[in-house]
Amino acid sequence: MTEEIPPVSSVPAEEERSGLPGWLKVGGVLTLLLAGVGFLLMGSGGDAFVYSKLVSEVVGHEAELGDQQLRVEGKLTQGSVRFREDPCEWRFSLQKEGVVMPVRFSECVVPDTFRDNMGISVTVQGRVNPDGTFIASEVVPRCPSKYEEARDRGEASPHAEASAAPPPPIEDEPGT
Repeated sequence: MTEEIPPVSSVPAEEERSGLPGWLKVGGVLTLLLAGVGFLLMGSGGDAFVYSKLVSEVVGHEAELGDQQLRVEGKLTQGSVRFREDPCEWRFSLQKEGVVMPVRFSECVVPDTFRDNMGISVTVQGRVNPDGTFIASEVVPRCPSKYEEARDRGEASPHAEASAAPPPPIEDEPGT
């Protein structure tokens, strides 16, 4: 007598299944992924939620922006850089599309590439005061690459002399 062997099925028997429906497994994986992305965004120190604006989008809109963290980009206004040692503070202006925004940065040190009379773009991060002055917590100058290319060709840097001289001091204004 030969015993009949049942055919092998590709679908597991009900007893062997995990008991969780497929949509629940997919939902769990998606939830973990979203939680991971949220953790990374929050772990970036809040920088992921900083709005980036141009100078022309900030000046005249101080009331709308309130106490919001911003990144503002503009061109450093030539001749506007001033420095005070005690207490440390840098003052300068950024401009874009004919609009000028005064900036205060209360730190002693700025990046080496932050120099007047170079025609550089600068990004500042911080908050705008109701009076229109931007209070920067971070200053990031962006030097044009043409200066690096000229240096590589052995040409003199067009800002070498300007960077050697310190900026003029900040003259105390009434109420500051």
